[in-house]
Order: sequence, then C-alpha cells, then structure tokens
Amino acid sequence: MNTIEQLTEIFKEFPGIGERQARRFVYFLMYKNPGYAKNLSELVLELKKEVSQCKECFKFFLSARQDLAEKGLCEICSNPNIDHSLLMIIEKDSDLESIQKSNVYHGKYFILGSLVPIVEKNTVSRVRIKELLEKIQKDAKNGLTEIILAFSLSPQGDHTDSYIRTQIKELTDNLNIKISSLGRGLSTGTELEYSDNETLKNALKNRQ
Repeated sequence: MNTIEQLTEIFKEFPGIGERQARRFVYFLMYKNPGYAKNLSELVLELKKEVSQCKECFKFFLSARQDLAEKGLCEICSNPNIDHSLLMIIEKDSDLESIQKSNVYHGKYFILGSLVPIVEKNTVSRVRIKELLEKIQKDAKNGLTEIILAFSLSPQGDHTDSYIRTQIKELTDNLNIKISSLGRGLSTGTELEYSDNETLKNALKNRQ
C-alpha cells in the first residue's frame, strides 16, 4: 500500500468521511507547499501533548491550566456550582459542546464514547459501561437524582438509549434515580451536535 492509499485510509476513519472525500483530502495536501504539511503535522502532535481527558466525564480539555491538569478534571467537573442532581449521558465531545453553548443545562456529563451498534456482540468494548456504573454510584452519594439519556434521534441512538437503560436499571432502581430521555423537540434523524439552541431547550424541557 503506497502513501496515497495509506493516507486515504486514515482520512476515511474521520467521522462522516467516505472514500471519495478522503482521497480529495490527500490530493489537497499534495497541492499545498511542504511548509503547510509540516505545520499541519506539528499541530497534530502539539494537540496530543496539550490535551488531557477528564477522569470523571471523559471530556477532552486543554491542560494549560495547571490546577485542572493536576486534578485530572475538566472545567465542568471541577466547577462546584454545577447541578449535582443531574447527569447527562452523551455520545461524544461535540454533543457536550453543543449543549453547553445552548446554556439550557447546568448539570454533570458523562461521555459514552460511541453509540451502540444495532448488530454488535462485543458492546462493552465500544462504550464505557463499567465506568458509567461506577460514576452513577459515586454521584449518587453527592445528590444525583436524575440521569438524562441524550442521544441522536436515529435507529442507533434509540438502540443505545434502550441498551443503557437496561444496563443501569437495577442500579438506578436501588438508588431511586430517575432515568429520562430527551423529548421530541428533536426531529427524527437529528444529530445532537447540529441542533440549535431552541431545539435543545425544548428537547430538555420535554424529556420523559
């Protein structure tokens, strides 16, 4: 496999990128001057050096702030003023960013890492179920009363919602924690990260 094919395969791993788009990226880089590619590669390496992952919610965050880096917590989990009674479970970092920008939710988060494929035998390797159960137990001691499942309204999102409910039901029943899902303020097929503020507000308001 030559360099062009190797790079194409790498770009195909990016979300929403297919064979044709991946190859266009490769040819775009070929047309740019060597300094552009060098700067790009250096920035990618720097990104990996400057970013940490929160040990509580698994959000990626810039570790420039020494106090956050030492605790291993992002700016949300280290904020004493967040609503500890709410925990929102989402698929990925970009979903968290969209909800934060809407300014309609002020509770805690947990990033699952992926949606659960409808046909998948080894689900545990795809999502953070063990870590989620541990977090629920820990947060219950600090006043957690409701868990909000916030996934895209798609067949895979619905499947993930059902799967998570099944996995946490025994624990949440024992701890008397309510489980809710985003309401139909979201249209079917909507990706959470692309939803506007008003849509997210209605989806949260109408959760059930």
